[in-house]
Amino acid sequence: MDCTFCHLIRDDAARWVTRGPVASAFAPLNPLAPGHTLVIPTSHWADIFDTPPEVLAHTMALVQHLAREMRTGLKATGVNILNASGPGSEQSVPHLHFHVVPRWTDDGFSTWPTQQSRHQIIGDPVTQLANAMAATYAT
Repeated sequence: MDCTFCHLIRDDAARWVTRGPVASAFAPLNPLAPGHTLVIPTSHWADIFDTPPEVLAHTMALVQHLAREMRTGLKATGVNILNASGPGSEQSVPHLHFHVVPRWTDDGFSTWPTQQSRHQIIGDPVTQLANAMAATYAT
């Protein structure tokens, strides 16, 4: 397998924030902000669609823990959690990952999209999603 993040795990070639058997976190090469960290499942899963729920839950628990540490340790006033999954999402590395970016009110940049999608859906997408969820998701 030629996965960049799997190579980092196998070769111990990253600046690790934490490493675990299910999820790990490391500093990216080009951080958006001081403390910007990527959280990944330690095993290879391409995206949110193929990751087992228990691995995703553990990975998100690490995201939450890291975000809390950014708030207390780095005095961040908030965080952005960014993920791209699948070919239409601009996912650059086919290994599930979440960017956890600490934010401060005066940091001078935005991670929020400035444009809306031009893609059109026939019918009401909210109703379509609600119907699909009612048929497949037990709360």
